[in-house]
Amino acid sequence: MSELLEYWPEPIIRVQSLADSGSTVVPDRYIKPPSQRPSTTIDTHLGDEEIPLIDLSGLESDDNDIRSSTLNQIYEACTEWGFFQVTNHGVNPELLRRTREVWRGFFHLPAELKQEYANTPKTYEGYGSRLGVQKGAILDWSDYYYLHLLPNSVKDHKKWPAQPISCRDETEEYGKQLVNLSRKIMKVLSKNLGLKEENIWESFGGEDIGATLRVNYYPKCPQPDLTLGLSSHSDPGGMTLLLPDEHVAGLQVRRGDNWITIKPVPGTIIINIGDQIEVLSNAIYKSVEHRVIVNSAKERVSLAVFCNPKGNLLIEPAKELVTPDRPAGYEPMTFDEYKLYMRSKGPLGKSQVESLKSPR
Repeated sequence: MSELLEYWPEPIIRVQSLADSGSTVVPDRYIKPPSQRPSTTIDTHLGDEEIPLIDLSGLESDDNDIRSSTLNQIYEACTEWGFFQVTNHGVNPELLRRTREVWRGFFHLPAELKQEYANTPKTYEGYGSRLGVQKGAILDWSDYYYLHLLPNSVKDHKKWPAQPISCRDETEEYGKQLVNLSRKIMKVLSKNLGLKEENIWESFGGEDIGATLRVNYYPKCPQPDLTLGLSSHSDPGGMTLLLPDEHVAGLQVRRGDNWITIKPVPGTIIINIGDQIEVLSNAIYKSVEHRVIVNSAKERVSLAVFCNPKGNLLIEPAKELVTPDRPAGYEPMTFDEYKLYMRSKGPLGKSQVESLKSPR
């Protein structure tokens, strides 16, 4: 498998360059099959349904009822939606704004400067424009930048953009605050499962936990009804904390047979359950398919911090959550083994976590 991940199977074309070319048509390589294309009728039909919006200040309240209500809201969001937005999360709102805008600035740098950071399939770190190494795959309408935040042993600031000038400092502080928030949320998730507060964090490696940042850039698209910014998938890692573009909606969450477009609320962070927490919770918590639509009028920038298990740790259902009535639903697997699936095949719905299910 590692040999397959050395090089991209075809020459890389930056989607931003396609958008800037002035073409009025989407190249065939980006046109999705009809069953996968976005549908405006679904958005109209379900326009009033929203993922839960949760005020995290309730976790610090002196009122037991408010604390209990907040814990219950998070539990219901993780079991019924797999997604929720949080306010009063403790992350500096000005830091959120600055970090998003400094990365927008990176994508508006000259192409030759960005190209110095071009990535490969083997590491993924750097400036990229495709997922997966399947030759001839239908591609997504997006570029991205992927980098390591933790553990410190794999973090390399030389692989982070030197321009814009404040990018490295802003990203460093942003990463610290988002990882701290993820630990706070993991404590709640553990507690709601009846586990010790640090269970999920420690199961992921404690101070050796992995954290990465993926900055997504979705250029304007001449035919947004034919393609996607990011194909349907569930996140392979543990927990994702997403800073959306406040001005442009794009993220859609699967709800039964429908797709719901998340309306970003200024200052909020969107949190979703990844496959590793679904496995660890023995499917009490759900990782949910999501995708990104694009539009013809505006570009969109979002930042996703992924908090993941240390690569060589086996992840399996917590022993306390395995009972005769609820046997272990998944086979153990390390995260290093698990993420090879996404790196080779690209986003394919929930097929990855489904493949781990134990035979009954």
